[in-house]
Amino acid sequence: MLTTAALARFTSCLKLADLPLDVMMRARLLVLDCVGNAVRARRDSESTPALLAAVRSLGLAHGKARVFADPEGYTPAGAVLVNATLAHSLDFDDTHAAAIVHPAASIVPAALAAAEMTDASGADTLTAIVAGYEVALRLALALPAGAHYDRGFHPSATCGVFGAAASAARVFGLDESETASAFGIALSQAAGSLQFLANGAWTKRFQVGWASMGGFVAATLAREGFKGAAQPIEGRHGFLRCYGAESQPSRAMQDIGQVWELMQTGVKPYPSCRWGHAGIDAAIALREELELRVEDIKAVTLGISRAGMSLVGEPADRKINPANIVDAQFSGPFVIAIALATGKMEWDSYRLLKDPVIHALMARIRCENDPEMEAEFPSNMSGRLAIKSRGEIFTKTVIVPKGEAANFPSDSELCAKYSGLVDPVIGATAGARLAKAVLELDRLEHAASLLNEGAC
Repeated sequence: MLTTAALARFTSCLKLADLPLDVMMRARLLVLDCVGNAVRARRDSESTPALLAAVRSLGLAHGKARVFADPEGYTPAGAVLVNATLAHSLDFDDTHAAAIVHPAASIVPAALAAAEMTDASGADTLTAIVAGYEVALRLALALPAGAHYDRGFHPSATCGVFGAAASAARVFGLDESETASAFGIALSQAAGSLQFLANGAWTKRFQVGWASMGGFVAATLAREGFKGAAQPIEGRHGFLRCYGAESQPSRAMQDIGQVWELMQTGVKPYPSCRWGHAGIDAAIALREELELRVEDIKAVTLGISRAGMSLVGEPADRKINPANIVDAQFSGPFVIAIALATGKMEWDSYRLLKDPVIHALMARIRCENDPEMEAEFPSNMSGRLAIKSRGEIFTKTVIVPKGEAANFPSDSELCAKYSGLVDPVIGATAGARLAKAVLELDRLEHAASLLNEGAC
């Protein structure tokens, strides 16, 4: 069976009863993490005011669809765009290391908006979200993701549009043919560029939001009978042939329904590019073990893979002098300096962007391609930190950063992250009600009630 048809069949036929208990439980937690990020970004992301102003100018406000932490109503497409952009705005959202994809931000908002339109059940909505994860992640793995990155694409957006289409199509109850048509329409909207790195642009968060809206629109068009391109994934001008080198279409269907890529998705403990997280783990650990003081640190080297270097290590002069929050999120020297100086890395750490102590320390930090860390990619986003201090060199290697599937946070740790994001925005009581709704999503008669809890 061709890849498009097989993914469409999987999506349209998937039922909640097909999901193993651990997949269903993990999916709830990943949705909770996504919601927490969106709520905090509604208040704190520097790009949010411009985003909302543009959405109003485009006529995408003044509807009945809901946005997290927002009392206003939006059109369904507008709500998807805003919720998805917010979910990715802090760079604190979930990550599949091998696929190099942040799946939740594009998939969850599309599913919830479709549920709002159709008054779908929580069971169908959670099932749809799992289907979206599998489609987006498997397409990224089939490219493969590293080659896709080398071409300058951002797979969270390019693959995310198909995941969003899958999740919305499943909520809508589209059959196999209609779902394949939704994929054919999504192909025309598969976009996302790494060029945001040139100036710390807000396009990274926007293109994931647009992917979610694009997938949602694709499924809506297919629902109304609009005809999409045939074989959009494996065709001559399809996604896998045009967006990657030496793609492997069979990888998209390998053990589908038996091996769940959703379970290989990690949750970020730090609001920055995942490629810096192994170094942050190492920096916090060495700081505590050695009782390091900033003034004792003479030089620091972060060893990572080539893919990591392209995001957090190069160009070196820019990485040691980030001009804005996006620059800092993708600066290995900044996040390592924060971790060494404060023993943590959190959203409020960006308030130290212009701090002279942090800037002086960044000047002593460099990133390099480490062959041993390279060998761990793409399975792991590993890192090795070497610190020159007190006449010695101290090193720590982190193969599996905190938050990865093999080092997944406990339920209490993940809920603490959620509360830390949400409570300052909507209050602890409302935050707890929203969390309860998310964690009971598959038991909700009306999935849209979750959005009502979060619109404060």
